[in-house]
Amino acid sequence: MVVDENEFFRQATLKISSSLIAEIAMKRCLDYLKLHIPASGMLFSVYDPGLNIGKVLASIWPTNFQKPGEAFHFPNEFWNWLKERWLREPGVTIINDLDKTEFPVHQIMSMVWPADTSHILMDLEMEKKRLGAVGLFTDGKYRYNDSHAHLLSLLHEPFAIAISNILQHREIERLKDMLADDNRYLHREMAKMTGDTIVGADFGLKNVMRMVNQVAPIESPVLLMGETGTGKEIIANAIHFSSPRRDNPYITVNCGAIPDNLVDSELFGHEKGAFTGAIAKKRGRFERADTGTIFLDEVGDLPPAAQVRLLRVLQHQKIERVGGTEHIPVNVRTISATHRNLEEMVRTGEFREDLWFRLNVFPILIPPLRHRIEDIPALLAHFVERKSKDLKIRNPPPLTPEMINKLQAYNWPGNVRELENLVERALILSQMPGSDGQLNIETPTDLSPPCEARDPKTPGDDGLRPLDKVIAAHIKSALHRSAGKVEGKDGAAKILGLHPSTLRGRMRKLGIVHGKKGRRLRSGSPR
Repeated sequence: MVVDENEFFRQATLKISSSLIAEIAMKRCLDYLKLHIPASGMLFSVYDPGLNIGKVLASIWPTNFQKPGEAFHFPNEFWNWLKERWLREPGVTIINDLDKTEFPVHQIMSMVWPADTSHILMDLEMEKKRLGAVGLFTDGKYRYNDSHAHLLSLLHEPFAIAISNILQHREIERLKDMLADDNRYLHREMAKMTGDTIVGADFGLKNVMRMVNQVAPIESPVLLMGETGTGKEIIANAIHFSSPRRDNPYITVNCGAIPDNLVDSELFGHEKGAFTGAIAKKRGRFERADTGTIFLDEVGDLPPAAQVRLLRVLQHQKIERVGGTEHIPVNVRTISATHRNLEEMVRTGEFREDLWFRLNVFPILIPPLRHRIEDIPALLAHFVERKSKDLKIRNPPPLTPEMINKLQAYNWPGNVRELENLVERALILSQMPGSDGQLNIETPTDLSPPCEARDPKTPGDDGLRPLDKVIAAHIKSALHRSAGKVEGKDGAAKILGLHPSTLRGRMRKLGIVHGKKGRRLRSGSPR
């Protein structure tokens, strides 16, 4: 029977390219090839001559054959034969009688196939790179001839593309699995750092955590309110990692840190060429957060135009990239946070009332640190332990009751973040040469002399002192710590990070006396 080679090529190519699942595509192709070439089974194999590794990528086995396992132990003679074959030009090989093949080939093939089978193999190559081979086999000896070899050779290019696609598809799947595993690991680590380490959950934040536990399992938007540094981001993390979306994306956006002209692009993405510099399509934060949670920190800083588009997204759960016309559905839970009074901003027209209603479904007010001073001892212990690990301090200084009482009496305008920074600073100073190794956490009030700290406010004063007085108090504190020493490794200049001559110049300008002259003045001696 005369075969129309063009139709044969077209049909076989369509079959082998019909599915990304290799076995499905091979089965469809084999069913067609059987019409023109004897074939009971088919396989794709690859070989790495550098590592002596061979592998069957995909195969179709008839029911009367026992499919071999994935692992084989091949003798050195076979690898040598395969390497020699690898160096030759790719071609088609017919094996009609296994008993008459070379020793290593017979030894290996007889481990898999009965003696009364015929085989036809074609080496595959793409862009001068050897990929592997495709093989057909069937029952009986001497089933293949040159006409079969010619037909199979017509399919070299589509089979090479198919095996290349299989390799690339499996590499993509491997990378996806790695990425998914990395994401699961990062989610667990974030949960450890946030959701599982909320200090004060049983004391000052007890009511907050009760509300978190209530709202986490549902899909309602949450608005977190509180002063800067109270830990709004940690509470948002706790809500996400306690929700059914915990294993899905969690995207954070600092709305106040995005320039006004880039807000739309950052939140909703853009198409290639949408504006100058848009050299490629970009997914926005909402699109990345699909099926998960988006945390809009400092949402009160969004410009009015972005507020309108955010409202539309929250209403319809659809986004439109900048420069695009397609509406992209997104399934996103929204958690917002602000230190500003949004209700007052609505009255003054700075914030859209309808957007505020959308965000304010379940408000949670996080109390400032001065209203939960019972949490300070636990927070101190937590930060000392964590910062000591970061700074590689094996034996962190102990906390004293006097220090805790002093810190509980402080007003903490910077809240928990201020406490964290002061602990880190004190730990660094405790490890400096000449230090007594004790943990001395100094609040800003400690840097001012007692008489200045108790000075009454002048009319119209808002509690802030002149900058020169603040600098002078800071220099005096450093001089006190260095016992009046300006230069040297333990001197005040070293503590303040200044050159000694620079420090002396500032002291002259501010009228700060030191050394022998300062001691004479303090003792009342004549000049």
